[in-house]
Amino acid sequence: MLIEKQEDYTSLTSNKTKGWDVPFPVANYRFDQRNEMFKRAAWDEKMQPYAHRFYREAVFKDQVGYRKIDYALRNAAWNLEWTAGLGNSRSNFGLYSWEGVPEKIRHWVEKDGPVQGSPEEMSKIVKKAAKLLGADLVGITRLHPNWVYSHEFNLITREHYPLEIPDECKYAVVMAIAMDYKAIRSRFTGIAGAATGRGYSDMAFVGNLVASFLRGLGYRAIPCGNDTALSVPLAMAAGLGECSRMGLLVTETFGPRVRLCKVFTDLPLACDKYRPFGVEAMCRICNKCAENCPSQALPHGDMTREGPSMSNQHGLLKWYSNPEKCFQFWSKNRMDCANCIRVCVFNKPKGLLHDLVRAMIRRTTIFNQLFVWGDGLMGYDKPWDAERFWSSLIDP
Repeated sequence: MLIEKQEDYTSLTSNKTKGWDVPFPVANYRFDQRNEMFKRAAWDEKMQPYAHRFYREAVFKDQVGYRKIDYALRNAAWNLEWTAGLGNSRSNFGLYSWEGVPEKIRHWVEKDGPVQGSPEEMSKIVKKAAKLLGADLVGITRLHPNWVYSHEFNLITREHYPLEIPDECKYAVVMAIAMDYKAIRSRFTGIAGAATGRGYSDMAFVGNLVASFLRGLGYRAIPCGNDTALSVPLAMAAGLGECSRMGLLVTETFGPRVRLCKVFTDLPLACDKYRPFGVEAMCRICNKCAENCPSQALPHGDMTREGPSMSNQHGLLKWYSNPEKCFQFWSKNRMDCANCIRVCVFNKPKGLLHDLVRAMIRRTTIFNQLFVWGDGLMGYDKPWDAERFWSSLIDP
């Protein structure tokens, strides 16, 4: 859906739904998943040659990061998602199935009815369980209906059909899975691809377990990965972070180095609040992701209300990436890319200095330019050679 006129944009945003004041504008229409870049790769003739090159052509190199060893590591990391999760293929399937209680424990689930407790008490319980089951960050929010895709494009059957969430499942447990810091720093190689794949496999694992926990309490639970609904606004509303110039969620603890999954439920829960901590102000002056994007798919200028592609959800004032350029580079490189994540100034491990910088960014913008300069001075935007990853496995 491309918007023709500037004046149309105001009618495309809303921040109220059924008595809930959403903390930031929401597009006044639902995005069709068929137009998402990786779905387009299956039906859009323009993108199919790139998809074939990326998904079907195996070309190994002597260069570390692109050898058969590196591809094997990447593919192993993706294996749980590719064989059992299948959230990138369709919703309500595999580990992301919307229903299901094992017969061997059904009598425990049904005995004495649903667990009762205040929304505040149950939120604490759910968060504690999610952390134990593998989530690195957990937040809870209401589900705005326009965050749900209008239609699903099923990569398994190639069917395109309307998508609806049961009305009673109006709460979302949103979880962030951190990716390996050192692997992501190896640029667009099989090592960084393995960090991404492990994130997706962990999403399926954690989403399934948290949904199973909620069902065990006697409630409905709908686990999702990238399927079913938009993850970034859900994570923002759940207090996990802010949207960035690269279009990804940036968290305070891990920066953009996370993957997101969520579980929708009818268990009444106390919701978290949107907690901006300086990402937008930093993105306005930083530009590292745009400058280091190998496909130049990220914007250098100010926010706009329309992106360059049918794969963008238009109408909101934000930074829009160009998904076609991004995917075309993936095809050329025959490897996925996380370079924007790697160079982000928020992509740092925990530590005294890094935690101090995060705290200062949260409180003031005065030092932002200094922090960007210092980030480059300390070499954080320089990639690690993939050989460093393999050799570090055997170093004392």
